Amino acid sequence: MAREFSTVGVVGLGTMGAGIAEVFARSGLDVIAVEVDDESIDRGRGHIEHSTARAVSRGKLDESEQRTLMGRIGYTTSLPDLSGVDFVIEAVPEHAELKAEIFAELDLIVAPEVVLASNTSSLSVTELSVRTGRPDRVVGMHFFNPAPVMGLVEIVRTVVTEPDVIEDVTALAGKLGKTPVVIGDRAGFIANALLFGYLNHAARMYEQHYASREDLDAAMRFGAGYPMGPLALLDLIGLDTAYEILDTMYRQSRDRLHAPAPVLKQMITAGLLGRKSGRGFYAYEEPDSPIVVADGSTPAADGESVETRSVRRVGVVGTGTMATGIVEVFAKSGLDVLVRGRSGAKIDDALAAVRRSLDKAVHRGKLAEADRDAALEQITATTSLDDFAEVDLVVEAVAEDLEVKRGVFATLDEVCKPGAILATTTSSLPVVECAAATNRPGDVVGLHFFNPAPVMKLVEVVHTISTAPDVVATARDVCRTLRKQPVTCGDRAGFIVNALLFPYLNDAVKMLEGHYASAEDIDTAMKVGCSLPMGPFALLDVVGLDVSLAIERTLYQEFREPGFAPAPLLEHLVTAGRLGRKTGKGFRDYS
Repeated sequence: MAREFSTVGVVGLGTMGAGIAEVFARSGLDVIAVEVDDESIDRGRGHIEHSTARAVSRGKLDESEQRTLMGRIGYTTSLPDLSGVDFVIEAVPEHAELKAEIFAELDLIVAPEVVLASNTSSLSVTELSVRTGRPDRVVGMHFFNPAPVMGLVEIVRTVVTEPDVIEDVTALAGKLGKTPVVIGDRAGFIANALLFGYLNHAARMYEQHYASREDLDAAMRFGAGYPMGPLALLDLIGLDTAYEILDTMYRQSRDRLHAPAPVLKQMITAGLLGRKSGRGFYAYEEPDSPIVVADGSTPAADGESVETRSVRRVGVVGTGTMATGIVEVFAKSGLDVLVRGRSGAKIDDALAAVRRSLDKAVHRGKLAEADRDAALEQITATTSLDDFAEVDLVVEAVAEDLEVKRGVFATLDEVCKPGAILATTTSSLPVVECAAATNRPGDVVGLHFFNPAPVMKLVEVVHTISTAPDVVATARDVCRTLRKQPVTCGDRAGFIVNALLFPYLNDAVKMLEGHYASAEDIDTAMKVGCSLPMGPFALLDVVGLDVSLAIERTLYQEFREPGFAPAPLLEHLVTAGRLGRKTGKGFRDYS
């Protein structure tokens, strides 16, 4: 039977500690909160008062409940005042020696049966536990910020933690209304181990001037459905905190993907810590403010000031799902669209697919019947590329076969008028290979739409080393005409979204492969702890394990980064024919 906790101690009243104290008090537990001095206590009490006042204003608490909650929390500057508590959690800054000293002192103060917990997000719980005489009663209890809101708690067991202690702390997390996942003592646990590799990769992209901060963040918000872009999230976490977590994980794992990007150290040294200091990757209205202000640092290289080319008539090569989606998007925006299929039957199927999609939009109230009819009138069809002689922009959307694409571009080069822009929708092949098949490489650009094109808002505008600035500017302008969000990047494997997303998915597979946690717990950790729309394994099953493996192989072949090497488990599942939802079995069974 799980032990009942009635009084808990919270050591440290920074943002996280204050939030944890509030969570315990909300659940009816008495709290004794410890800080180093009266000023720190006042600041911590202020955090709790501000948080609960917001809850009252939003109808989450009434004023009577707020007063009761505040009354459950006592404050002290003396650790010995915790002598009578049933449970203690420390939430002091991420410095191993500081935490270890607190644990050693607590061990001499509280009763022998009392469980000691650390809210560490990256440090070894085992190393903290051995500084006490009760290593079997020490656990990690990692809350996520803001603790009153975020639903996940990672319960970290060491090799000597008693099973009944894990059961008791897991039950406590449930009483707090949190979703617990139980894991071993490994750098970063689940969420941070997966999240911070992704954040570090984004920081490196920014450092390399591969894409602007705005485009990196927009790519992941609109292309992957993330609630925040990686650089904005780093600002929220704090660049100093992120650096400490990455450095700790790197020292434990020696995985280069966790070696902090040099730009993080440079920004920290310059005092650019993120929201807490008022400036990080972005500038903020004031310290701790979420409001971003213009700071003049957005690069002008996006081509916004370059004169653009006129685009009134568009050609689309292809009749597959992506091609028909792109035809629909252009037609709904009032542009004349000429679609080319290899046969009359292919064209009929494509036009029928566009009609069905538009009819569905009308049925759902997303589109007026008159607008549907107008869009259909914008579309004409042909079986010959020769008819593309007068189009202003051609979008190639055929299969991901390099030789086929090169053949299409070679023909378009001969057929299309001078100044026409030639675009490829490839998601994995080098755009420069298409450009090299023409005598006009400056007119060739990547326009990577996301599937389904009528729904997904993002388009990656990919320039090669030869693409003319006015072609990039025109492509971005066309995207805005389509009511899409353009992001600009260079011609590298994965562009932005896939280059950031698939190493993270690969890391999740390696975590499962190492028997560190179950697929369900990993998915729960990333959904609940990081507010992602899907866990990594659910997403892999949707994308298709074979497609995911192909993308990961491409990334590894281009960058030769050992951490990008596809997880053997993924390769084995693909070999066995478990490809995800499309086959009924992937990481989960859908039969």
